Amino acid sequence: MWCPFCSHDETRVVDSRLTADGMQIRRRRQCLSCGSRFNTFEAPELKAPRIIKSNGAREAFSEEKLREGMLRALEKRPVETREVERAVRSLLREIRGVEEAEIPSSLIGEWVMRELSRLDQVAYVRFASVYKRFEDMQAFRDVIERLERTPPGDRDQRQIDLLETTRRTVKRRRK
Repeated sequence: MWCPFCSHDETRVVDSRLTADGMQIRRRRQCLSCGSRFNTFEAPELKAPRIIKSNGAREAFSEEKLREGMLRALEKRPVETREVERAVRSLLREIRGVEEAEIPSSLIGEWVMRELSRLDQVAYVRFASVYKRFEDMQAFRDVIERLERTPPGDRDQRQIDLLETTRRTVKRRRK
């Protein structure tokens, strides 16, 4: 490892620890020439399949795009960061577990919607509206009705129940 301060090519590891999420090792290093200390991070490099976009184009899988899409849907929602990271890690395991060299982006979209439905109903509807390119109100109603039929697991008690509010609104409109 090169020293980032003096460019000497010999350093020694002073300390090694797992990061909080357990996905990396932090190494504290010291330069044998100038004595400066610095950190390095070591993480496994796992191959993910290439993604086949809806227009047929192929591109490398991007963990950053996955995380950004989920965070955009969860913006200003009462979901803890650790729960979002748990969902992202779960999706990464699933994607990297695929044995095919290429997978359609639609499959990843479905997996993301599944994870979002477990985290937050509003985020799920937000993501679905962009992902499925809703054209009208009926498309929103269809998604909400599907949530009513198969509600996600335990709902965060800090959230307003989207489905109960919708049921009351629909009943008022029918009267």
